[in-house]
Formats: sequence, C-alpha cells, structure tokens
Amino acid sequence: MEIKIISDRQNPLLSRREIRFIVTFEGATPTIKDVKLKLAAMLNVDKNMLIIDRIDQEFGKQEARGYAKLYFDEKIMNMVEKKSVLEKNKIEEEVAAEGE
Repeated sequence: MEIKIISDRQNPLLSRREIRFIVTFEGATPTIKDVKLKLAAMLNVDKNMLIIDRIDQEFGKQEARGYAKLYFDEKIMNMVEKKSVLEKNKIEEEVAAEGE
C-alpha cells in the first residue's frame, strides 16, 4: 500500500489540517485502520488525533481517494466530529490476555 498526498491545507477555524490523498494497493481496498496507521506514520503525528473521513474507490481500479482531518485539539475534535465517525476511527490497543 502506498499513499500519495495531493492536498494539505490548514483550517485554523476548526484547529485542524485537511488532507486529501490517493492510496494505491494490491487486492482488496485497505481498511480505515491500515490507512490511518500508515498516514500517521508518514506525517509523524499522533494516530488518535487523525480522523479518516472517507476512502472512495472507483470500480476496477487499484487506487482510492481519501480525505483525512488532523486535529490539534482533542476537545474541538470531539465537538466537531460525529460519534459514529469517532467510533469508526478508534484503534483498539492490543490488550494482554486475561489471567496473565
């Protein structure tokens, strides 16, 4: 999977960066989690402050266009984003097995 950023702009009113990107991949469309982790690593930012809004794929192509928002303030992120979008973007941390 390869990500190419095509647009990156600041939105000071909502205290965030708005990023448009293209993902090229082999096989099935990558999950939001996979794209989020790769994009956060590319931008060197906290993955919890990055929201993948959408990933749109055209039929038959091995690429998809996406839109992400990188917030600078967690309170503003929780006020602006819908609960469903926040849940969709939540990354569960690996939990150790119970009983250990």
